[in-house]
Amino acid sequence: MATTDHRKQSLYFPEDMLEEIQREATRQDRSLSWIVQQAWKVARAEIRRMPSVNDVLSAPPRPAAVAASPAATPAATTPLVAAAPSSDEPKS
Repeated sequence: MATTDHRKQSLYFPEDMLEEIQREATRQDRSLSWIVQQAWKVARAEIRRMPSVNDVLSAPPRPAAVAASPAATPAATTPLVAAAPSSDEPKS
């Protein structure tokens, strides 16, 4: 039988998401950890298809649509800016 690594890690979820995970754990008579592990196994291929922050920030800028005036430029063309983590957030 394979040995399992039982390292502890704090994970932070929005309250409503945590409540939903807890309800599912109760429904399946499983632990929160088991539910989150199964969710990761199901979702990991889709998550790996998402661009990383570095991919998004280092991508060349897309040409802006030609607008009649600068005021007509939609707000959606504002470039994305990565924010540094808050100092009160725990580090992983």
